[in-house]
Amino acid sequence: MGERAYTDAEVDAAIAALAEADRLRGAQELVARAAPQLQQILDRSLAEGGWFGGAHEQALREAVGAEAPERERLVRTLLAEETRLGMLVGVAVGFGLARELDTTPTPQEG
Repeated sequence: MGERAYTDAEVDAAIAALAEADRLRGAQELVARAAPQLQQILDRSLAEGGWFGGAHEQALREAVGAEAPERERLVRTLLAEETRLGMLVGVAVGFGLARELDTTPTPQEG
């Protein structure tokens, strides 16, 4: 069975459902358990994709100044943490959205 296309209304309804209190709890718990493996995939994907290559390094050095190695380390750590947390939240939202859409009846069922 192939993937079905969802209507804008179905997607909007699933997103609205995610805004309800505790709706993402299960997805967040799943992501928390899988966080180390997900982090490895993120790190590898970012490295292989060249997302944080020379241009990123240059921008980081320009932002913190060449004379501030400790500041550079702190900013680098902050960026890595924000990237990791953003990825984990995004995965949880994606799982939650997929679950909501999976419970949406097809037009033939509805």
